[in-house]
Order: sequence, then structure tokens, then C-alpha cells
Amino acid sequence: MKRVVLVTGGSRGIGAAVARLAAQDGYVVCLSYLRNREAADEVVSSIAAAGGTALAVQADVAVEADVVSLFGQVDASLGRLTALVNNAGILETQRRVEDMDAARIGRVFATNVTGSFICAREAIRRMSTRHGGSGGAIVNLSSRASRLGAAGEYVDYAASKGAIDTFTVGLAKEIAAEGIRVNAVSPGVIYTDIHASGGEPGRVERVKDAIPMKRGGTAEEVARAVLWLLSDDASYTTGACIDVSGGR
Repeated sequence: MKRVVLVTGGSRGIGAAVARLAAQDGYVVCLSYLRNREAADEVVSSIAAAGGTALAVQADVAVEADVVSLFGQVDASLGRLTALVNNAGILETQRRVEDMDAARIGRVFATNVTGSFICAREAIRRMSTRHGGSGGAIVNLSSRASRLGAAGEYVDYAASKGAIDTFTVGLAKEIAAEGIRVNAVSPGVIYTDIHASGGEPGRVERVKDAIPMKRGGTAEEVARAVLWLLSDDASYTTGACIDVSGGR
């Protein structure tokens, strides 16, 4: 059976690494992107050049109508979905909680939490045996920040990832008997451009000595954990969260 995976936020960083690795593993790939069409097209082109099949679709996962349209385009162009990677996420500028306003917190939770819920909803409607599907797998991207707290930097982001941890456990139990496994990967300090969104592009270099392995991780190292959780090698694993954090 053709395996079709949707990777949200797949134009850069961890999402792009997941999309490329999934294609190498034989998946037909749809990647969503928010604004950077050029970066998304570059990922699609690299997959095609390696003999794979990929599609890029613009969608804001914080907007329910965009998510519904995104899944509809997967249906029409690629076929029945078999895997979802909830990767899309945002990070706002480093700030103490006392200086955050409700609009900022709302933006973070709308993308990181609500977006993951709505994407999972649409995936379940397609993959669940309860809805005539053949099962599948969902992997959510959490963060070690969910347990470390990100004090003085972005407690709102950390809290949103704490919600993802709980979401993963609850959803895994809810749909385990319907052929769908739900797991999470929790990256630590990874070399991606999300740190620039927080106002400190060089953050990995600043904090790496606090990591037992004394280095930041790569997007590809996170992607390999995601692909294992999607694979049949993880067939008896659901409700789990794998730390990819260098021991921190």
C-alpha cells in the first residue's frame, strides 16, 4: 500500500529533514509551509531529484479552514493519508512572563497546540478503522523546554509543548484500538533557524556546554527518531515521547 505522510512546517529545519528522510524511506510526502514558498519548493525539488514524490501546500495550521483545505489537497493529489507529523510551531522573541501580552500567548498556542489538534482530527478521520481507514501513525513534535520551562526566554512556548506532551498521551489512548499510534519526539537544543525567531540566532553555541554531550543536535538526528516512530519497527509503541537532547 502506498504510504502518504503529511509533514506540517516542512519547508525548513526539522520538518524539512523529516520530509527528505521520509521520501528516502519510500513515503509520498506532502509538506505544508506558512510563507516561504521558495524554501518549500527547494525541499520538493530535492526529493524529486532523488527519485521521490512530494507536494508543497501553503497553509497556516492556526487557521482551521487552511487545515481542512490542506488535507483535502492531500486527498486529491496523493491519496489516502497514512502518517502525520505535527511539526509546525512558532517561537516568539525571548521575554519574561511579566512582559507577555495575551495576543502573543494566543499566537503561540494557536499554532503549536490548536493547530496540532486540528491536524490530528483530520488525520484520524482518514486513518482510523472507525472511519473506514487502514490505520496509521501520528508523531507530534514536543520540546525539552516542556520540562525545563525556558525561564526568562519563552515560558509560553515551553507551556505549549507541555500541552503537546499531554495531548500525545491522551490521544494515543483514545485511538489505540483504531489502528493509529500516537507518539512524540522531544528535541533539545538543535541547530535550526527557530532560534533566530526567538531573537538569538547563536543560542545553541551559548548553551551547548550545559548539554552533557557538549554540542547541539542536528535536524537529521531528530528526523531519524520521527521516522522510527512512524515505522513498523515501532509497531508496539504508542503514547511515548523520545528525547533527542544530548542528555539534557
